[in-house]
Amino acid sequence: MSADNHRYESAVARYFEAWNASDPQALAKAVAAAWTADGSYTDPLADVSGHEQIAAVIAGAQSQFPGFSFRLSGAVEGHHDIARFGWELVNDADGSAPVAGFDVIVLDDDGRISGVHGFLDRVPAGAA
Repeated sequence: MSADNHRYESAVARYFEAWNASDPQALAKAVAAAWTADGSYTDPLADVSGHEQIAAVIAGAQSQFPGFSFRLSGAVEGHHDIARFGWELVNDADGSAPVAGFDVIVLDDDGRISGVHGFLDRVPAGAA
């Protein structure tokens, strides 16, 4: 694994730590570790910036899908300060994944996320 691959994979691991944080304090800490202070998150359902707004979007998704976890789907690919990866939202009880998508992240020089551009590939009816 090259140093750059490790940089991308580490950023994505911190990203998933935030999405899977189990309580508000852990979520705030994980968002701060993953994103820059002025970092942004944009997908078809949200367009926010800053740690508090990003944490609110994540908390909203968690409340909409209790008992689910986000996981990486496939490899992380990157070049320069950009990486892309697929993900699934998985039911912890039965392993089904009703929601899936693809994200592109932009990293700062320290490997923290300055921006996320998300795409939803699979969403159950009524969830969006």
